[in-house]
Amino acid sequence: MANKRPYKLPVPITRDANVLDQGVKMELIKGCIEQHKLMLPRYEYLENLYLGFHDIFRLPEKEGWKPDHRLAVGFPRYITDTFIGYAYGKPIKVQSEDEKFDEAMQLFAKRNALKDHNKEMAKVACKFGHAFEYLYQNENTETRVTRFTPRQMFIVYDDSVAERALFAVRYGYHGEKSKLRGKLYGEILTPSQVLKFEEDKITDENDNPYGKIPVVEWKLNEERIGLYESVAGLVETYNAALGEKANDVESFAEAYLAIMGAEIDEEGIRRIRDNRIINLYGTNNAKDVLIQFLQKPTADGTQENLLDRLETLIYQTSMVANISDESFGGATSGTSLAYKLQAMSNLAESFDSKVEKSIRKRLKLFCTLSTNTPHQDAYEDVEITFTRNVPKNLLEEAQTAAQLSGIVSHETQLRGLSIVADPKAELERIKDEDEESQPLSVIDKAFAGDK
Repeated sequence: MANKRPYKLPVPITRDANVLDQGVKMELIKGCIEQHKLMLPRYEYLENLYLGFHDIFRLPEKEGWKPDHRLAVGFPRYITDTFIGYAYGKPIKVQSEDEKFDEAMQLFAKRNALKDHNKEMAKVACKFGHAFEYLYQNENTETRVTRFTPRQMFIVYDDSVAERALFAVRYGYHGEKSKLRGKLYGEILTPSQVLKFEEDKITDENDNPYGKIPVVEWKLNEERIGLYESVAGLVETYNAALGEKANDVESFAEAYLAIMGAEIDEEGIRRIRDNRIINLYGTNNAKDVLIQFLQKPTADGTQENLLDRLETLIYQTSMVANISDESFGGATSGTSLAYKLQAMSNLAESFDSKVEKSIRKRLKLFCTLSTNTPHQDAYEDVEITFTRNVPKNLLEEAQTAAQLSGIVSHETQLRGLSIVADPKAELERIKDEDEESQPLSVIDKAFAGDK
């Protein structure tokens, strides 16, 4: 099977920096949409890989008498879900030392279910290489966020070195959306306006309360390449090899029985088939009779070697660990487990920097509204913390923390314990407990003296 990607790699849509000086023109917008539509085959292909609808199911059918098994292994889904569970299975912590702003952020996070939203944004970015987050004000003037895949939305950048965002477009079709037919509709989001359109006409205009484009792009990497995109060819080849192996098994089960040197009538064939016994008694020259199954040559060993090699390459190239592998059961210490997860950890840290950048852009938009916070620069001092979702050896952590006593601060010691969510708060609790126990200690000594 020829593994050919049915698309070109993603390229940002760019226009002249002054393109909006004369206002928004639908001719400009429709031109950008046509350029974006050229990227849709790639997004559709990557989505189908994740869902399990692989190319092997679209190959021409074989002749009716030949086995034709179509098998697809869900490597793309496994790779994506494993990585997301490892990197963002534990919620991203966003904190500020400004108590009022921290309370505003926590309320914002609760209203928008940001724990789940962040994971879903990361998953979309892993599937397609990037994703879009859209901020808006609801009827109660509350800031809300929602997500869009790059199939539904795009950002147009200027053609300068800085690649500044000019505007964003969200669009769709009334009717046969899958075939991009029907009535075109959507929104145009500029720093100053939110415009709704249908076909060639702008139907509604509203001021943009944020003063900035209310769209944040989450990127897995600068190239916007999906997490499993680099192993798509390996996955398709694995599917083809596995399907052919299943075909060989069926061919073996349906092998022909050859009887040479003896003539058998239809009744004899029926008895052999029903009784599963061959007894050609009274046959002349019985020693010359040959009975055997006709089988085509198999390459079982070669096929198994190919499947093993492909599976290894899929995990190595994607940099996501196969945590179902038996070798993970032998990781008895945190250090040995860390070595096995090193490649995935490096990948997660690389994505962390992109995610942190996107979350800060979200908070920057949040801070533009005085109804959220009176300080527009409050987002600058926010601390964003990522925690990996891996099994912890608490005994090993406690021993390490104890050995650091006198070498590092108590807060640093506590940071090494996974059961301590907030080292500063834990130190305060320890201090409070010491203060509570101190008077009791004095009383005990007084009673001891009376005796």
